[in-house]
Amino acid sequence: MSDKIIIAGGGIGGLATAIGLAQKGIGSIVLEKAAQLGEIGAGIQLGPNAFHAFDYLGVGDQARAMAVYIDNLRLMDAISGDEITRIPLDDAFRARFKNPYAVVHRGDLHGVFLKACVAHPLVELRTNSAVESYEQDDSSVTVALSNGEKVKGRALIGADGLWSNIRKQLVGDGMPRVSGHTTYRSVIPTEEMPEDLRWNAATLWAGPKCHIVHYPLSGWKVFNLVVTYHNDAPEPVAGKPVSHDEVRKGFEHVNPIARQIIEKGKDWKLWVLCDRDPVSNWVDGRVALLGDAAHPMLQYFAQGACMAMEDAVCLSAELDAAPDDLEGALQRYNARRRLRTARVQLQSREIGQHVYHPAGAHAELRNAVMNSRSAEEWYDQIDWLYGSTGLEGAVSAETRKRPMFS
Repeated sequence: MSDKIIIAGGGIGGLATAIGLAQKGIGSIVLEKAAQLGEIGAGIQLGPNAFHAFDYLGVGDQARAMAVYIDNLRLMDAISGDEITRIPLDDAFRARFKNPYAVVHRGDLHGVFLKACVAHPLVELRTNSAVESYEQDDSSVTVALSNGEKVKGRALIGADGLWSNIRKQLVGDGMPRVSGHTTYRSVIPTEEMPEDLRWNAATLWAGPKCHIVHYPLSGWKVFNLVVTYHNDAPEPVAGKPVSHDEVRKGFEHVNPIARQIIEKGKDWKLWVLCDRDPVSNWVDGRVALLGDAAHPMLQYFAQGACMAMEDAVCLSAELDAAPDDLEGALQRYNARRRLRTARVQLQSREIGQHVYHPAGAHAELRNAVMNSRSAEEWYDQIDWLYGSTGLEGAVSAETRKRPMFS
């Protein structure tokens, strides 16, 4: 039997877990179903909690080098064209939360973890290895791959995403919940972005049943465009190419200033957003879930990758703290992560409904309340998410005797 921990899934969460374990002297084998290790999609946002995780996982310098550091989070009214509020991400923000806020290309972030894993002798990476199911005994877990092969290790971490086969067996809660919100994504060269909207900000235009997001990526070479329409889409869809006319349909009612962003998009692809209800238990003996397999969430808090990396930190710390109590370590990981991630899951749904997509008096009330807050009041509002205690609270008291961040 291999003494390695099996990780199903080679996305950001799976690779972050592998390098986190490796730094504790724990070997792993990452089984990825795709023919190549990589990430689809474009930009993602990284709050200070992501940088806390980067530092703990030993890739802080590399992550900082490829990030774009924005000046503000801006919320705009997509009907009037007016600014509702902005949260400055300046020195005061960094002092409060001990790290910056940034945006990155998803592929670049995945590449940071992939490079670290390739370079580490305790990480084994395998592609074309889709994990279908598992069985276990008192000392090991054996996974069955789709090609009929079996792989044995001392534990299994299901980091295999929204459609996780490990979750299907462990939790058995059926299909993901379809939100009815359709997101269209595009990336355009910076010179094609309207000049008066080339803001160094993560900008969101909120309108009735729709919103538009844009921010610079890849050293300001391109702008990431993400536009979302609450069109009651009934079925999951991922990465489907769509026409420009289809994207326009959900945004004909918004201000021309915001609408011109959509006109600049090209090669649009569609995703119908899905999540799941929070569950209390992600652990079955020597098997545990992580990232989207454990707590898939809507995009509205921009925390999916951040939560997966926090999971990796917590899991590696707990396993390091109790090397002779693997099952107990997994239970403690579950206990320390479930409420924080459940809060992000549920509040992501809420802000999608009540902040990003309202109309009429509801939107007017949103504007008035959010416009009235000072920067310090905004920092107080988001302290639970970005505060430096976010990861410290994710590991045991025994683990906290050692420095959390290197």
